[in-house]
Amino acid sequence: MRIYINGKFYAKDEAKVSVFDHGYLYGDGIYETLRGYEGVVFKLDEHIARLMRSASMIMLELPMDAAGFADAVNRTVAENGLSDAYIRITVSRGPGELGLDPALCPEPTVVIMAKELRPYPPEMYANGIKASVVRTRRNSPDALDPAIKSTNFLNNILAKVEAKAAGAVEGIMLNHDGHVAEGTISNVFMVEGGTLFTPPAEAGILVGVTRDLVITLAGTLGMQAREELFLPERLLSADEVFITNTTMEVMPVTDIDGRPAGGGSAGVVAVRLREAYAGEVRRCLKAR
Repeated sequence: MRIYINGKFYAKDEAKVSVFDHGYLYGDGIYETLRGYEGVVFKLDEHIARLMRSASMIMLELPMDAAGFADAVNRTVAENGLSDAYIRITVSRGPGELGLDPALCPEPTVVIMAKELRPYPPEMYANGIKASVVRTRRNSPDALDPAIKSTNFLNNILAKVEAKAAGAVEGIMLNHDGHVAEGTISNVFMVEGGTLFTPPAEAGILVGVTRDLVITLAGTLGMQAREELFLPERLLSADEVFITNTTMEVMPVTDIDGRPAGGGSAGVVAVRLREAYAGEVRRCLKAR
């Protein structure tokens, strides 16, 4: 693996970040996860735009513009000779003296890693996965806005620990009002009567790039998509439940805390949306 750090590439064993980096010391940074198909990074512009929004929200001055980030990501994929790739951009506040003041860090640290993507097993898409509604609540926007894709990920990690202890693949987190917010690494959808429902931004979520694409694709399939607050009980009575993110795309959920969701089998809407998603990827590849 060849890792990009501040404009240069390093072998995995030589890639180093200072112990005084405020990303390491305080979780002061942002990141994005992207996916490459046949050497082409999917929705690259959208991910970089969200990275730049996150930077603005934590008052982090980035060392390059959107075109510079796009070039660095594409170079990293090419440097590693990858076709189907898992890519992560991390930007921290950078090294500085001990203390919380961002002014202590004169330059941010940019790290881009890319490795071969290991797809989720086909049986997960065919049979669905188990999820668990966890006790750990999603950070309140009044404390640490989930709209910031932050390297300070302990909230989600604790929820993931809970989900894993329950034998679940994903944990579904509620906000402080008890409404469904999102998964530890995903956005949540349900289908009722042919209409798609997903929590709105004001539920306290990170609005996913894949989430937005799925809402758009639903429209092309003649489905209505509504952003609406709802309680977790509705997931168990819904016709279908599925989650989305960049690497899993559209994943059916067929078990929630040991109770069947969506009738206990992968639903037709999730299948149709995943097929439509694949079609969008093919169009992206043809346009390269």
